Amino acid sequence: MEPISAIALSLALGAAAVVGKEVVGAVVRDAYAALKDLIKTRYPKVPVEQIEQAPASKNRRAVIEEDLTASGAGQDAELAAAARSLIELVQQHAPAAALAIGVDLKEVSAANLRLSDIAAAGTGVKVEKGTFSGDIEIKGVRAGVPPNNPAKDEPVKDE
Repeated sequence: MEPISAIALSLALGAAAVVGKEVVGAVVRDAYAALKDLIKTRYPKVPVEQIEQAPASKNRRAVIEEDLTASGAGQDAELAAAARSLIELVQQHAPAAALAIGVDLKEVSAANLRLSDIAAAGTGVKVEKGTFSGDIEIKGVRAGVPPNNPAKDEPVKDE
């Protein structure tokens, strides 16, 4: 996954785990706080808190990605490493948080898995026991979209 997408995804996962209803250990809370602090210190114009209001929002992740890109964060190896570490910790200690944002990853080592524009009635992405040699890229996941409306991001209206 390219670094910017990984950072935005890790923020969403961390927010879903820490701010959500799931009970998480100090290791996940600390890793999430460290990632947020790193971004706030190096890239203060990136509104990291907005993801906490709606961790599943692809639009909020897109804004964060755009701001990180504009700030040059894609070249920050320490930030990318912190994001990967948080993703791994959430996978180990708070896997239900990934479900909250439409992604279910288990035992992923990572490298060059690219998933994009996914609409699903339930979990948008589920990877179990994946072994990769690098990054994972997941874009455009729309979970909770009914089968008769797969290409729309609009909320479904009850009739």
